[in-house]
Amino acid sequence: MADYSIISDCSNYLVKLLREKMCPEPIPSSNNIQVSSPMSQDVDYLVGVYLYDIVEMQDIAIGPNIRKGRVRLSRPPRPYMLYYCIFVNGGSQMGLKDLDVQKILGKVVQIINDNDSILPMELQPWLEYPEPPIVFSQAKMNIDEKHRIWQALHKPYNLSLFYKSGPVFMSSEDIIHTPEVVEATFNLDMKKDE
Repeated sequence: MADYSIISDCSNYLVKLLREKMCPEPIPSSNNIQVSSPMSQDVDYLVGVYLYDIVEMQDIAIGPNIRKGRVRLSRPPRPYMLYYCIFVNGGSQMGLKDLDVQKILGKVVQIINDNDSILPMELQPWLEYPEPPIVFSQAKMNIDEKHRIWQALHKPYNLSLFYKSGPVFMSSEDIIHTPEVVEATFNLDMKKDE
């Protein structure tokens, strides 16, 4: 079961992927791509990956408790969906034009389309059991919903990309101790055939 850091691991994976595929063209340096909020636009970077929501997935059934040794159980992992806004920092010192922004966002779309899933074991190699891949796909949002996210940050809307990734299974640290069976009694009833 993935540990609590799986959420930040997904964000780091996106940044690492973008850095590998976008540098040095169209982004000159890997330092220009960061996990950041649009509220931090005074910082000098070009592309920001902003996790803006984490939602439990109610439509995926949660399995039974998981056995940990002979007398311990843990609660099953819960699935979550992560929602990202990927944006170009208009406050950077690079002096980007509108066509530059479109070129950068086009490259982001291409990269995520070509690398749209990752196995949790690649993010957390110590996992004991295989989990389904974490899939990255574009979030189905209309322009009003996108505007509301930017307004919540007290920023004017900027052309940006909205993605979701999941399922991300979050493990539980809650351990349930069950009594060990130390004695069992069986009764056999033998009937004679008549």
